[in-house]
Amino acid sequence: MSVFDFVSLLAKGGPIMGVLLAMGLLAAVLCIERTLYLHRVQIRSTAFINGLKNILAKRRLVEALTVCEETPGPVAAVVKAALLHADDSPESMRFYVQEAAVVELPALERRLGAIAAIAQTAPLVGLLGTVIGMITTYVAFEHDYATPSALSKGMWQSLLTTAASLMLAIPTNLAYHFIGSRVRAIVRDVEWSGNEIMKYLLTEYRTAPPAPPAPPAGGAAP
Repeated sequence: MSVFDFVSLLAKGGPIMGVLLAMGLLAAVLCIERTLYLHRVQIRSTAFINGLKNILAKRRLVEALTVCEETPGPVAAVVKAALLHADDSPESMRFYVQEAAVVELPALERRLGAIAAIAQTAPLVGLLGTVIGMITTYVAFEHDYATPSALSKGMWQSLLTTAASLMLAIPTNLAYHFIGSRVRAIVRDVEWSGNEIMKYLLTEYRTAPPAPPAPPAGGAAP
């Protein structure tokens, strides 16, 4: 389909086609932004936690905190909250971990409501275009100028807006569920990582013997 044909179809669909086109562009921008954001913040939580355990086994808490600061995403933020309170009581540590999760998790769900709203509203907007097209057709009948051209104008508007709304709603709805599944996967990673690091800090980390002192700079003992 050429650009001319596309513009011609938009014109035949009436003003509702412009509304649907704007909604489609907005949905595309939101879906791309969310996909890129979730791709950036999702990490391999198992490998991340195991790496931190290896660092903490050497009693290098500051190094573990640095790794968390350099790692993007809510998993690292929640784990960092636990490390900052590694010597606190279990209740206090759990409180700070939950507080960090409450701060981080809303960022994952941001704009999902807008994507869902577009997916749910698009068929209604298409139905509005269909009704307007039918009204145009019946007005032509009422005023006795129901020529083939006048009738086809209303029918074109009805069919095009219906088709365009479905073409917008179906992929947007699929994208919403896909992005939602990614969000739920990250939330599960956050919950697992927080519990795993707290369990490690409260058991193995606290009961492990302190690390041996580093050898003197000269190397050999006197």
